[in-house]
Order: sequence, then C-alpha cells, then structure tokens
Amino acid sequence: MDRNDLRIGDAEREQTMAALREHFAQGRLTHEELDERLDTALAAKTARDLAQVTADLPGQEPAYRDPAYREPASPYGAGDWRAAMHAHRAQVQAMRHAQREMHRAAWMARRHAHGHRRGPHPILPVLGALMVIGLIVGGFGIFKVLFVVWLGAMVFGLVHRRFHYRG
Repeated sequence: MDRNDLRIGDAEREQTMAALREHFAQGRLTHEELDERLDTALAAKTARDLAQVTADLPGQEPAYRDPAYREPASPYGAGDWRAAMHAHRAQVQAMRHAQREMHRAAWMARRHAHGHRRGPHPILPVLGALMVIGLIVGGFGIFKVLFVVWLGAMVFGLVHRRFHYRG
C-alpha cells in the first residue's frame, strides 16, 4: 500500500492548517483561498488529500511523517495567527482607503475636465437683484415674472448638473 493512501489524524491536519496560516501571513494566499484550503484540510482523509492542499505552495514537505520522525516544536503559536489576521485587516483597510482616494481623485479630475463649478449659475444672483429692483420700482407684477424666471433657472441648473455631470 502506498504511504499517501494511509489515513491521517488530527495532528497532520493541524500541521497542514498551521502551514496554510503561515502562507496566508506571508501573503501567498488570500483570505478566501485560506478558508477554502482550511475546509479542504479538515475534510482530508488520506495523506494524498492533505498533500493536494499545499501542493502549489513553496517549501512544503509531505503532510504525513513517519511516527519515528519528530518535528521540532514550531516557534509559531496562536499569537502569530492573531498577528497575521491583524496585519491582514490593516492591509485591507489600507487598500480600501487607497481605493477611496483614487475614486476621489478621479471624481475631481472629471469635475475639472468638464469645467464643473460649485454654486449657482452666475445668472441667478443677477436675477435675484433684478427681482429686488423690480419689486421696489415696478411693483409686484414684475417681481412675480422675475421670480418665476429665477425659479426656472434654479431648477434647470440643478437638473442639468445632476444629469450632465454624472460621469
């Protein structure tokens, strides 16, 4: 019988899972790949199944060892797993921040490329001043006409900006 067809125990699974966590900490695996491989390692029944989990990773020896062979105790403990997870979260947060900054920079570039300006159109303050003058000089009739034109210009400007500068 081939040694790779022998059934494995929890110790071999745990050894392989520790190696997978180390590869994750070193950036060779993504979080999704780590989860998938950990599930596969937990479901492995033979040494061959377990070897397939780490076949494409560097520095891996067969998961099954002779009972006479004693591997030295690993210098990595549970604290290293926590440190790796903390480093991963910090890396993801930094990537999200960088992505937000890239989107903000692209938005600003589009805004300046289209000549987009903040605030009302220059005609609106002029219409506002004409409304006040019309109310003082011409009475309420001219005020109503200028007020309707002013409202129309405001609505047109808002709609124009909303649909034209969507990018």
